[in-house]
Amino acid sequence: MKSVGKKDHSLIAGCAGTEAYLQPSEYIDFNHSAVAKKAADLANGLKNDIEIAEACFYFVRDSIKHSWDYRLNPVTCKASDVLLYGTGYCYSKSHLLAALLRANGILSGLCYQRLVLDINISNSRFCLHGLNAVYLNKYGWYSIDARGNKPGVDAGFCPPVPKLAFKILYAGEMNLDGILTEPLPSAIKVLTQNKTIEQVYENLPDAQEV
Repeated sequence: MKSVGKKDHSLIAGCAGTEAYLQPSEYIDFNHSAVAKKAADLANGLKNDIEIAEACFYFVRDSIKHSWDYRLNPVTCKASDVLLYGTGYCYSKSHLLAALLRANGILSGLCYQRLVLDINISNSRFCLHGLNAVYLNKYGWYSIDARGNKPGVDAGFCPPVPKLAFKILYAGEMNLDGILTEPLPSAIKVLTQNKTIEQVYENLPDAQEV
């Protein structure tokens, strides 16, 4: 799995290795006709990569419902399925956002945080949270989180300042290093081996399982 580490965030389009952030794959399947069409529709009439990235971000954030927030099945994983059913967990929504950006020729990767899911003084439960990074020509790599807003969550698109859904607040929470070209296997596993959103929630992976 290729990634860009903390010291490599100055990479620009055309540098060695960056082509992987533009490729379709099994789960970032922008070669699917519906995803390609949506990407083209979102970019129609826009002037530059910032405007296109913003349009893609707000579409995924606001038009694709977070599966657990809305208690919506089915469990989706591929970008094309997220688009088809209009719902997905944070991991799935990040797959769709990466697909829409890459379809428009914009470098995009996947990022993860380790967050507290259930706060318990003696034994807190942690889980992975999925988001994205996009390469903007004016600013470089920029973190965005399209999981969907709700009370207490207010993520946005305002480069160069990140406005993510969750801040690192508690002991044990962290931002995982790197911008990945492909989803973590643990994220794929939980989405493909569980049939309902309730089962996904009960089996959300932790950082130790990556």
